[in-house]
Amino acid sequence: MPKLRKRERDMGFIEAWDVIRADFKAVFERDPAARSKLEVFLCYPGFHAILSHRFCHWLWGKGLRLPARFLSHITRFLTGIEIHPGAAIGKGFFIDHGMGVVIGETAEIAENVTLYHQVTLGGVSLKKEKRHPTLEERVVVGAGAKILGPFVVGENSKIGANSVVVREVPPNSTVVGVPGRVAKKTSVKVHGVDLDHHLLPDPVLSVIKAISEEVSELRKELEDIKKDGGGRRLDGIERRLSRLEKLKRLEEEVGSFVDEG
Repeated sequence: MPKLRKRERDMGFIEAWDVIRADFKAVFERDPAARSKLEVFLCYPGFHAILSHRFCHWLWGKGLRLPARFLSHITRFLTGIEIHPGAAIGKGFFIDHGMGVVIGETAEIAENVTLYHQVTLGGVSLKKEKRHPTLEERVVVGAGAKILGPFVVGENSKIGANSVVVREVPPNSTVVGVPGRVAKKTSVKVHGVDLDHHLLPDPVLSVIKAISEEVSELRKELEDIKKDGGGRRLDGIERRLSRLEKLKRLEEEVGSFVDEG
């Protein structure tokens, strides 16, 4: 997102004020516990952290690296949220609760992204290069999730709580597990922020249920063979092959959880 970084560097006072207003408005849009503007201004560490980061990032862009780092360090002490001043963050950003959130230097976050507590946007390289993830518009990252590496999480995607994501995520996807795998993908275009991150599929359970059903069918088939002396064996084999093909397709859809472990 080079355009995001350039836009932040060239931002004037009016544009900066619009960004801060969008961050403030996002609290009321995504947290039903927010009761008043004064409460948000005084009691929301996520808003305090992003407000401080906007100024730290401006200092960073002006080459004032030490003051930017020092102020971000103070903000971390006060809020429990660590955002490197080099991270580029779009407007409408919301951190709920916030404690333990870590956002690395080369992370890039588009507009209207939501993070919950204990989220890490981390790097996996010691080189001075792009090391942290890029989150596109309207991504929601559940509590405790870790996204590690310089790849893209596509727009409208949801990362399940405590997932560990180490590879690119297509748009409109739901990721769960350790390591994180795409468990659901939809072509439906989402225009708002979808905060139903508790409604996550369980691909492992789906495969287990399919295997259990297969075992039950095989037992029934064996009983039929015993009763008629093998007269319906051929039909039973055909049915079994059909079910095995269905099970194979299911495993492919959930990202081959059984084969990859």
